[in-house]
Amino acid sequence: MTESAVTDDKGGTVAKAKVATIWLDGCSGCHMSFLDIDERLLLLAERADLVYGCLVDAKEFPEGVDVTLVEGAVSSTEDLRKIREVRARSRVVVSLGDCAVTSNVPGMRNPFGPQAVLDRAYLENVTLNPQIPTTDLPALLAESLPVHAYVPVDVFVPGCPPSADRIFEVVLGLLDGHVPDSSPQARFG
Repeated sequence: MTESAVTDDKGGTVAKAKVATIWLDGCSGCHMSFLDIDERLLLLAERADLVYGCLVDAKEFPEGVDVTLVEGAVSSTEDLRKIREVRARSRVVVSLGDCAVTSNVPGMRNPFGPQAVLDRAYLENVTLNPQIPTTDLPALLAESLPVHAYVPVDVFVPGCPPSADRIFEVVLGLLDGHVPDSSPQARFG
């Protein structure tokens, strides 16, 4: 738990939960839906600290995170490194959205392979200086796969993107100690 605390109904202090978000290979729609929680973000902030994510200036993923919302598929060596670190440092990992749950749009590249994707993006669709970058571009994996193909996932929240109401319900439930049904029917039904 973090050093931040809230007062319980008996006047004692209770450590606030640590929540993180991470964005792998996806469009950021799930993060936008998370922000669409609007004023309910203040309710979550009373119960938890956002310790990592695109809205936080943390440079390294912290230890001891209670809940991590993962957006996007695992498509590159950097995505793979990140998701393994997230799993090792998080109590509950949530696959948030169809890219994280099924690989969705990022998985559409799988029949073509990574070289064809790089050729199309950096050679065929370029008019000035066509070349595949040799630095600052993580190597693509052979396939873009859902998060659970690489690490155990505790909760699946499908949708493209999931609604703000559903995200709020899941996060609040997890903060209350309730793990939603993650059966295949709940994931995809």
